[in-house]
Amino acid sequence: MGMTFGIEVACAFEPFRNEIEERSSELAFQSKTKRPHRYCEAHAILWRKSAYDYPSSPCCVASRYQTAMPLTSSHLTQALKTVLDPDLGKDLVTLGMVKSAEMAGNVARVGVELTTPACPMKDKIRSDIELAIRNKAQEIGAGGVSVEVAFTADVRRPNEKTRGESNPLPNVRQIIAVGAGKGGVGKSTIAVNLAVSLARLGARTGLLDGDIYGPSAPTMLGLSALGTQTRDNLLLPFQVHGIKAMTIGKLVDADKPLIWRGPMAHGAFKQLATQTEWGELDYLIVDLPPGTGDVPLTLSQLLPLTGAVIVCTPQQVAQDDARRAVRMFQQLGVEVLGVVENMSYFVDDNGQEHDLFGRGGAQIMAETMQVPFLGALPLRTQLRVHSDSGTPLANWDHPSLGAELDRLAKNVASQVSIASLGGKYMMPTLSVRSS
Repeated sequence: MGMTFGIEVACAFEPFRNEIEERSSELAFQSKTKRPHRYCEAHAILWRKSAYDYPSSPCCVASRYQTAMPLTSSHLTQALKTVLDPDLGKDLVTLGMVKSAEMAGNVARVGVELTTPACPMKDKIRSDIELAIRNKAQEIGAGGVSVEVAFTADVRRPNEKTRGESNPLPNVRQIIAVGAGKGGVGKSTIAVNLAVSLARLGARTGLLDGDIYGPSAPTMLGLSALGTQTRDNLLLPFQVHGIKAMTIGKLVDADKPLIWRGPMAHGAFKQLATQTEWGELDYLIVDLPPGTGDVPLTLSQLLPLTGAVIVCTPQQVAQDDARRAVRMFQQLGVEVLGVVENMSYFVDDNGQEHDLFGRGGAQIMAETMQVPFLGALPLRTQLRVHSDSGTPLANWDHPSLGAELDRLAKNVASQVSIASLGGKYMMPTLSVRSS
């Protein structure tokens, strides 16, 4: 019956009769060796063409029930190849971000591995996946499909396995240095609020106050009443405001000046970084001393840095020093994730904006040096108040300020993702020429 039925119906559709007849021999063989109503390729051609040419025909109506193909893992993969990462412009399958794609009844379950848990494009990726799978289901006639998308984050560097033994912090996924060419540009303010914002976005985040000569974390994080604790000869970080933090400011007297030469600063920074029990972290933000001295060099040679964020104010004198900081990290082989223009303008109590230092200077510098511009942060009274009182989370009580800080953190997270998938990370090195 399978062959007879197929050929008789095909006669009703002359435009593709010959194509069906070319399959008649194969269809006859399948009818003899398999069940009569077994679905075969000739039927597939018939139903597909009839649906386009004769949508109201009886066989087209029947095809809705007899020839609808179930959605398979292969179909899901095909659909996901049409979903592009918003930052990189490549599809999720090519980037290796799809870790699972399977059907469970009428439910399509997709597992996607992001490069950062704070990915700002997560919602768009989810909606694009759902749309692509539903389009594929409609294309093959599989209706009533629901989509479940599960996100994970693996922010390990591409070469992490090869240098895992030499990494003193193997449980820390990304290490981001925050530096500046000169003091007084708000570098520590950016570092503290970047760490807190990433934590609010769902990442396990730590803050290392590596500004050996002028530690600011005790004040900005409100650590004055907390004592330092150790376990198994390791320093226990302070767990405050959703992050883990460690600072030299809690290991010495508050009023004691740290008059240290290079080797002493090197040893102190190394101890803070490697003898603190950080645990599992997605990000470790390192607040560096300003300038291009011993501590940035020590950090670059000690830890596998993901990249550096450079903080600069708009005026020319700050740009001059920021350029040196950018070139220092580039010379050390450290990826410059971007430049932040801090104190870009002043917002008074009436909401009026005032360009105190000449807005836009750091952005122009970033463009001319061909490094990403991460955003501008205005000078707001609330930010100063909460920094002095050690209550950074209170910044998010002010919608405009909270949105500005989150935008900065998301831009940093995006640059980390781009660098990670591009395989740009390397162990920093320093070449010394003998004269």
